[in-house]
Amino acid sequence: MNPLLDFSGLPRFADFKPAHVAPAIDQLLEENRALIAGLAADPAAPAWNNFVGPLEDANERLHRAWGQVGHLNAVMNSPELREAYNAVLPKITQYYTELGQHEGLYRKFKALRATAGFSALSPAQQKIIDNEVRDFRLGGAELPAAGKQRYTEISDRLSMLTSRFSDNLLDATNAWSHVVTDAAELAGLPDDAREAARAAAEADKQAGWKFTLHAPSYMPVLQYADNRVLRERMYRAYVTRASEFGDAKLDNTALITEIVSLRREMAQLLGFGNFAEYSLEAKMADTPAQVLQFLRELAVRAKPYARRDLKELQEFARAELGMTELSAWDYAYVSEKLRVAQYAFSENEVKQYFPETTVLPGMFKVVETLYGLSIAPAEAPQWHDDVRFFSIRDRSGALVGQFYLDLYARPSKRGGAWMDDAITRRSTAQGTQAPVAYLNCNFTPPAAKKPALFTHDEVITLFHEFGHGLHHLLTRVDYLGVSGINGVEWDAVELPSQFMENFCWEWGVVEPMTRHADSGATLPKVLFDKMLAAKNFQSGMHTVRQIEFSLFDLRLHYDFDPAGKQTTLQLLDEVRREVAVVIPPAYNRFPNNFSHIFAGGYAAGYYSYKWAEVLSADAYSLFEENGVLDPRTGMRFWDEVLAVGGSRPALESFVAFRGREPNIDALLRHNGMAAAA
Repeated sequence: MNPLLDFSGLPRFADFKPAHVAPAIDQLLEENRALIAGLAADPAAPAWNNFVGPLEDANERLHRAWGQVGHLNAVMNSPELREAYNAVLPKITQYYTELGQHEGLYRKFKALRATAGFSALSPAQQKIIDNEVRDFRLGGAELPAAGKQRYTEISDRLSMLTSRFSDNLLDATNAWSHVVTDAAELAGLPDDAREAARAAAEADKQAGWKFTLHAPSYMPVLQYADNRVLRERMYRAYVTRASEFGDAKLDNTALITEIVSLRREMAQLLGFGNFAEYSLEAKMADTPAQVLQFLRELAVRAKPYARRDLKELQEFARAELGMTELSAWDYAYVSEKLRVAQYAFSENEVKQYFPETTVLPGMFKVVETLYGLSIAPAEAPQWHDDVRFFSIRDRSGALVGQFYLDLYARPSKRGGAWMDDAITRRSTAQGTQAPVAYLNCNFTPPAAKKPALFTHDEVITLFHEFGHGLHHLLTRVDYLGVSGINGVEWDAVELPSQFMENFCWEWGVVEPMTRHADSGATLPKVLFDKMLAAKNFQSGMHTVRQIEFSLFDLRLHYDFDPAGKQTTLQLLDEVRREVAVVIPPAYNRFPNNFSHIFAGGYAAGYYSYKWAEVLSADAYSLFEENGVLDPRTGMRFWDEVLAVGGSRPALESFVAFRGREPNIDALLRHNGMAAAA
């Protein structure tokens, strides 16, 4: 049997081959289209069991099969798989476009919502139907024939362009490397970074140390290498990836212009003034103007702190390092020197206390304590030897959910960290279907028979992605469309992930999950206190940088005319003049590798990180009041936020948990900017 067509259990990764993709997807598309034709033609009045349920069943099978292909394309990319993926992608796009514009299905959903039986459905079922009616409108179901045709053409083209954007970025990242043969050029670089570079060179049968643009190789050079020429070389290569400064075939510049133009045209086809208005239809925020106001108010509060951070950095560089002018490739390096000077510790020193073998059990312990669960290793087919698999069970021993953990960077894996769903909880004839998640990071793999060591920032990233995973895994909703993260407003989906980050700053959580790589000692309290004192180190600069990205994204999709005289780079420059305190060199091509908005789901939604950070900081403040590992508060968070998924508006879930609407004060306090409130 084609493994992509086996829905009896976990994905059969060991049996998968790229040749399976087209036959499986073609078969599922044919079956789904036949079912849809039958449902639309059925003269019976639409009800959940004879209409919504069968449609959900069919679309879940397609989602699970295609989800495996998309996942493998992201974590085990190969020429064969990429070809298979891109060959089928237009068919998938066409199917979902057809589905979103199907007048017969749209009429059935509207008729179902108007029946007397609608009020007898559960709130989750009603929310699914409401969402479907909204999404048909957003999918072009009300357009005339010519409009539908153009919408379909735009959707097909956008899916191809965003996939190519991601491929170009991965290829450009993989295409560049630099080998250093003189050890003196590596002064300041931590031992583990040197060892990894040495191993990379040996794997290529080269002498010396090989550096790449993958984060575990790139970041230590920018942060620690005394060699300014090496830092500049790597910085320039990193910020010009997939641009006109490299291989012309991998240049994302034209793709950006076309993507923005097509999104604008699609939104206007549907009666919106711009893509930002279209994007916000399914989000918590009401209008682009509201988001702009939120971002600009936050910028006003943060910018004085950002200017203070920058001045402090410049004065330190001048007085202590003899650097009269800082360039873009100096900031991380000087910041690390300043951190050591101010707080008497370095990130590399801290890293020695966070081996994977204690961090993972420590993170699991937080979840087990808060929610009364147990997490243990389990068996499952894997796509790579580094991948592990775990089961989550409740106090009775019943299975709650399962997840894969793929922590390390490799050339076949796209950058960043993310969670994705493999299987979603729902009620079936056989019982409750347990959810399964993929958790992916890009950390440095273990070296020399030692466990992998994580920076504290990487520990925070791990907690963040596990928070997304818990949102998917701890749902109690039995209907697919609003189970887990499904149906959750995009600008609220970061709430559970950012919420989890807070535990990385609690001594009672951190101390038990540390053990020095050499001595075995736990993290000294005095060192943790220094980390805590440094927690908001340069938080002003970090905040305005995120606001810069968010404003650029929103304005690109709101008041920017891709056919006008202003270029995307000129728009970015305009945004930087408004909110940034650090201006990068003119050759910086940040948009060309901004995959969140050009190859991910964050178009006109990157502000969600800051928006949801307000929610997460305010939610965590209740734990601070009641005890950060208080099981009663934990169960309340599970009941009112994690369990309900998308079955009700996110604001209602927040208010049910917190007892009031959110305010920004907790965020400012957590970021050391409370005085600005």
